Amino acid sequence: MSGVAIVTDSNSGITQEAKRLGIFVLPMPFYIDGELFYEDISLTQEKFYERLTQDADISTSQPSPGDVLDIWEKALEEYDEVVHIPMSSGLSSSCATAQMLAQDMDGKVYVVDNQRISVTMRQSVLDATALAEKGMNAKEIHDILMREKLEASIYITVDTLKYLKKGGRVTPAAAAIGSVLNLKPVLTIQGEKLDSFSKSRGWKSAKKTMLDAMEKDLTERFAGQEMYLQVAY
Repeated sequence: MSGVAIVTDSNSGITQEAKRLGIFVLPMPFYIDGELFYEDISLTQEKFYERLTQDADISTSQPSPGDVLDIWEKALEEYDEVVHIPMSSGLSSSCATAQMLAQDMDGKVYVVDNQRISVTMRQSVLDATALAEKGMNAKEIHDILMREKLEASIYITVDTLKYLKKGGRVTPAAAAIGSVLNLKPVLTIQGEKLDSFSKSRGWKSAKKTMLDAMEKDLTERFAGQEMYLQVAY
C-alpha cells in the first residue's frame, strides 16, 4: 500500500478502534499507585475512571522513543510516508521528542505541532485522514494543519482541584479556598498552553460560562466560517 499513514496518540481521544480506519494510535503511558498502564491497552477508560473515583494516585508520562519509532516503522511497512500528530508541545515534551526522532527518518515522517489536544486534536487527525484520502502527500498535509493550527478553542471545567494542585497550576491554598467556596475554574486552550479563563460558583455557572464563550467565538472570532462544535466529558 502507498500513500500517507496518520499517526496520533491517545490524548486525541481516539481509541485503538481507530486502527480500522487506518489510523495508528500510540497509547499514552500513565501510572496508578506506581503501576504502569497504557491507555486503552492494559486498562480501559471505564476502569481508569473507576480508579480515579477511588482517589488513586495517578500521574502521566510520555511514550518512550522506542515506542514512537516502533509505530512509525510499522506504519511505513504499509505506507510511503507518515504524518504524526502528537499533543501540543506546550503541554508535553512528547512533541519535541517526536520532532527530534523524525530528523533521522529520511524525510518520511512529518510531525505536526499544531498546539492541540482532545477534541481539537481529534479533528486534526480526521482532517489529516481526509486529506490523505484526497491524495495529498505528507508535507502538504503537515503544512495545512500548521496553517490552521490556531483555528480552535477549548473551554474546560473540572469537578475537583486536586489534579490542578498536583500539577502546580493552582496553589494548595487556592485549591482549599476553591473547594470551600465551590469554585469551578474555567480553563482554556487557544494556543500552546492551558490558561485560566474565569472562575464560577458551581457547575451551572461554569457550564454557562463555557457556552457563552463558545457563542462569542462563533459570532465574533470565527464569524462566517464553517466550524465544528464538540463536547467531551
